[in-house]
Amino acid sequence: MKRFFKFTLKSILWFIIISLTWVLFYKWVPVPYTPLMAIRYFSSEENYEHKHDWVSIEEISPYLQLAVICAEDQNFTKHRGFDVKSIEKAYENNKKGKKTKGGSSISQQVAKNVFLWPDRNWLRKGLETWFTFLIETFWSKERIMEVYLNSIEMGNGVFGAEAASQYWFHKSAKNISRDNAAALAAILPSPRKYRAQPRTNYIENRKNWIVRQMQNYGTFTLDEKRSE
Repeated sequence: MKRFFKFTLKSILWFIIISLTWVLFYKWVPVPYTPLMAIRYFSSEENYEHKHDWVSIEEISPYLQLAVICAEDQNFTKHRGFDVKSIEKAYENNKKGKKTKGGSSISQQVAKNVFLWPDRNWLRKGLETWFTFLIETFWSKERIMEVYLNSIEMGNGVFGAEAASQYWFHKSAKNISRDNAAALAAILPSPRKYRAQPRTNYIENRKNWIVRQMQNYGTFTLDEKRSE
């Protein structure tokens, strides 16, 4: 029993050291590959094409930064990784038997996309909570957004803002319009099912809703919002 506890404590200590080192490493270094990218590759057919081009946050349009906040996590600049009200709302919806909604913040999605795997179990959620805490502690909101927009899936085999902007609109992420940005944000719930262009009526309506949310949000920069 004593050996067991000693082994457990050592394992926990090593896990903390490795995970902390990993998070600190990605605080400065671009994320070249994610577990989801690997999963998509190994589960794909032979004609699968992988598109991913890392660019700095300065090379991604503020329209897209605002669009994903309005679509996915409107309290991103205010919370510390966990939007309690959204989690409670998602829980109530699921309890009532409505369509399952996750209530995950952008920070939680970064933790899942960059460090973990797409699955719904208590182990994955527990690890997601730990990594969310770490990135919110050691990364800035700008860095979290930069990693998010460079890692998120935005089409079949399409990862990150630059690859998605080129794939869907044939222009760089820095130059996409507000409508383009809203269209990309509109497909995020199911990026392999939906298309940013040409759009179905559902995606067009969702895009229009996101545009209205962006207009209501007002002037936006992450620096400005963090200083409020």
